[in-house]
Amino acid sequence: MNNLCGIDEAGRGPLAGPLVLAGVILEKDIDGLNDSKKLTEKKREALFDEILKNSKYHIVFKSAKEIDEFGISACIKESIIEIMEKLKEFTNLFLMDGNTSFKIENLQHEIKADAKYACVSAASILAKVSRDRYMIKISDDFKEYDFFKHKGYGTKAHIEAIKKYGRSQIHRVSYRIKGVDKE
Repeated sequence: MNNLCGIDEAGRGPLAGPLVLAGVILEKDIDGLNDSKKLTEKKREALFDEILKNSKYHIVFKSAKEIDEFGISACIKESIIEIMEKLKEFTNLFLMDGNTSFKIENLQHEIKADAKYACVSAASILAKVSRDRYMIKISDDFKEYDFFKHKGYGTKAHIEAIKKYGRSQIHRVSYRIKGVDKE
């Protein structure tokens, strides 16, 4: 195994809930890794524990309030820097999935890296499963929104719930919603 640290995020686009970034340095090969969006929930869940057992990793959550206050890009950048700081004793090679390095020194970036590099796939899975689990966990506290179903994404049912009940404290108020907010 090389000591490349893959970094990916989950939750950039939802109307509610946190942004989650993960950094992963794999310590052994893991079969079945891929971009988390290309895997079933069951497969992601199975891989999650295997990744935790066989890697050095760090996971960062940024709340809806932080996203509203600082912006999504600043939250992503701050999370990447935290991951690099936490994992720097194990590597100096960092690769982010996407089209920008956020002007962070020593961070490489590549579009679709989550489908090309096992460590980025693993980071994608850790970020997605961590975020999904969080949204399911809090769904009982916000029953009217059914977060366990859509995880905060802008589904028709979620937007209808926002129209009926307004936004909760975990909704991103800086995100404009067509049909809800004045344009």
